[in-house]
Amino acid sequence: MQIIYILFFSLLSIAAFAQDNNTVQWKVESIQKDKGTVQLVMTATVKKGWYVYSQYLESDDGPVKTSIELEENKSITKIDTALEQGDKIEGYDALFDMNITKYKNQLKITQTLQVNQATTVKGFVTYMSCNDEMCLPPTDFHFEIALKK
Repeated sequence: MQIIYILFFSLLSIAAFAQDNNTVQWKVESIQKDKGTVQLVMTATVKKGWYVYSQYLESDDGPVKTSIELEENKSITKIDTALEQGDKIEGYDALFDMNITKYKNQLKITQTLQVNQATTVKGFVTYMSCNDEMCLPPTDFHFEIALKK
């Protein structure tokens, strides 16, 4: 009976850890550029020892790419591809057996939008965080932000 209790509490603690994905904190803001042009800026602050992955990886066979999904909105149009800035690490990763681009400390993604009329944009960022020993399951960060024309 004691073994059952030990097993139960061990599984419970593993489940609690798996749900604790506080390795990355996201902030979303809009920066007004020219009239009708807005930059949507999504900034990830990454806990020390952890990483998030680029939107632009050589293959889908490795870590989950960071991706941004915006709900359909006829008032906006994406201009160009999203740009990335941050503490970039590029190179071969033995964990995934491929070349990757990942970010430590901070990742800033900037997507330029053409805004036809003031609107609210809803969307989410999907990301995966890993350290040198393990990866957590992909996580979605949902956001909603008002945009001016």
